[in-house]
Amino acid sequence: MKHYEVVQSLSALAQDSRLAIYRLLVQAGEAGLPVGAVADRLKLPGPTLTAHLNILRHAGLVRDTREGRSIRCRADYRRMNALLAFLTENCCGEPTSTCAPACTTTKRKHP
Repeated sequence: MKHYEVVQSLSALAQDSRLAIYRLLVQAGEAGLPVGAVADRLKLPGPTLTAHLNILRHAGLVRDTREGRSIRCRADYRRMNALLAFLTENCCGEPTSTCAPACTTTKRKHP
């Protein structure tokens, strides 16, 4: 990933609503979400959501497809992974396990 692409991606995510939109789309998985569903879940007016989505699209973080009269948005996982790889490329020296992303799972207690 080129330096200017990283700056563009991080700049796009450096705003509360855009970060919330992006995280929602990442959580939605490859199926993505219709624009209307994103607006409903995040309580964003249509014009505001459109402006934010345009910035995320321009940064390459979100892609969309038209489905009849609606538009379905998806996070671009290839771009997300490239951004994460760039950010951790020279991480911590040795051993690298100290800076690897950690996923936590919440264990349920059985009643």
